[in-house]
Amino acid sequence: MTVRPITPGVRASQYGHPTRMKTFGQSPRPLIGLTTSELRRPERVQHLAQSEPAEVELALNLTYPSAIEKAGGVPVIVPPLQPQAISSLLTGLDGLVLTGGPDLHPSVYGADPHEKLGPTEQEIDVFELALIEAAQEEGLPVLCICRGMQALNVARGGTLVQDLPTERPSDIQHRQKEPGRVTTHHVSLRKDSETAALLGRDEIEVNSFHHQAIDRLGRDLRVVGEAADGVIEAIEATDGQFIVGVQWHAESLVETPEQRTLLEAFIEAAGEGRGRRAVAA
Repeated sequence: MTVRPITPGVRASQYGHPTRMKTFGQSPRPLIGLTTSELRRPERVQHLAQSEPAEVELALNLTYPSAIEKAGGVPVIVPPLQPQAISSLLTGLDGLVLTGGPDLHPSVYGADPHEKLGPTEQEIDVFELALIEAAQEEGLPVLCICRGMQALNVARGGTLVQDLPTERPSDIQHRQKEPGRVTTHHVSLRKDSETAALLGRDEIEVNSFHHQAIDRLGRDLRVVGEAADGVIEAIEATDGQFIVGVQWHAESLVETPEQRTLLEAFIEAAGEGRGRRAVAA
């Protein structure tokens, strides 16, 4: 497949053109919150005899903080908190990344569980949906990856396909067996989208690790990327905020120029937002 680049300079993104990324110099780098929606429960893991008694643990692939650091930010791991603590948390952050993880429980969008529904963490669902809404109110840039994109859609009133293999059969393997650094299918992007402008492409090769997907689109969102089988792969907000969702794992592809550019643009937006808030204060 031929990847068709967008000619640099033809259309500059409202978030900052990728060929003109800013450097932060001696200024503190933006603090970026990374959610941790996956839990490891004692019955699912094997502990060493020398370790402490098994407890519920947070799990986050190190590719996330590594990618944020490479893109110019400082990663801050965000554990699930009580709702009343969210405001204080966001006051100290410049941007937010909603990471991948388990299925969202369909009760959060008013549906019954599908027989193929995977493991869920309902308390984390509630926290992350509240976190997204609060981040939007604060005007923080938000980048949503895999489950994160699905959570964004639900937070804005959308719904999900709970099991792609049975509900939307396709020749595309949306849950690949290859490592995350390997791309397995392509996504077509809307040429007039901010996401295409940031990536510098209207087609892109991606990895794929999901069995759920967006069904009904949430409010003030638009679809800007689809797989060949029609599965939604990228969305963005229509209200002017930097709120972008990608179904693929961009953090695992940070060494590719276009994926790194997406992450750098997010970091740049976070840095600019911090500056505006400092002036307003």
